[in-house]
Amino acid sequence: MIDFEFDATQSVIIIRPQSRLQARDFDTLANAVDPQIEAAGSLAGIIIDAPTFPGWDDFAALIRHFRFVRDHQKHVKKIAVVTDSPIGDLAEHLASHFISAQIRHFPRGHVESARQWIAGTS
Repeated sequence: MIDFEFDATQSVIIIRPQSRLQARDFDTLANAVDPQIEAAGSLAGIIIDAPTFPGWDDFAALIRHFRFVRDHQKHVKKIAVVTDSPIGDLAEHLASHFISAQIRHFPRGHVESARQWIAGTS
């Protein structure tokens, strides 16, 4: 399950995985961000606030995650990964080769710093 909060004024979505990721989580996210992308052309950013990486519920969830990234990555300017998990550094370095958004890793608890980076005020 994924908990999220969408700030339409700043065009930022904060995603908080609560448990192993399920395929339907990515449908829910798409339904939340697609209207903003259609209206504005893009999102300023995504903040993934995950103290640890929960993994995927099954292979279908992994595939749906990859499809979500493929379908949305060109419409997102910045991605902040807020975590103390080693996956944060891996995401910053590996994903930058496959997606067009800028990616930056922030330590756990630094969501506000991530928000400021996306807004260009830090």
